[in-house]
Amino acid sequence: MGLPKPEDEPGTDVRVRLRLALGEALRARDMVAVSALRSALAAIGNAEAVDPGPAGAAIAGNPYVAGAVAGLGAGEARRLSLSAADIDQIVRAEIGEREAAAREYEHRGRPDQASRLRSEARVLMAAVAGGEQ
Repeated sequence: MGLPKPEDEPGTDVRVRLRLALGEALRARDMVAVSALRSALAAIGNAEAVDPGPAGAAIAGNPYVAGAVAGLGAGEARRLSLSAADIDQIVRAEIGEREAAAREYEHRGRPDQASRLRSEARVLMAAVAGGEQ
């Protein structure tokens, strides 16, 4: 009984490409790409988070940890499993947000900021399009 392979999990293609591209961007010290890739991976992580629901019972009399819950793993929750289409949609939404913000920066006379956002959008688009070959 081994660990599941990353390719066995749903939605890993884009995520794997994002992570690989992040490693390459870090080695190349491409901070524009690093920013875009980290942001997209964080958006995916946020989408996988579950609503924690009501807080569990606090440990009575613990002066060190406010609001702590009792029991092993009591504060952990299983993350949502996103499909490849869900992850693709999240990354495409990130691309759309950058393009819309770039247009707004252009409109307000900030071509430098617009250029950076368009570069970030191209980085993300390359990661999404990597599986469509």
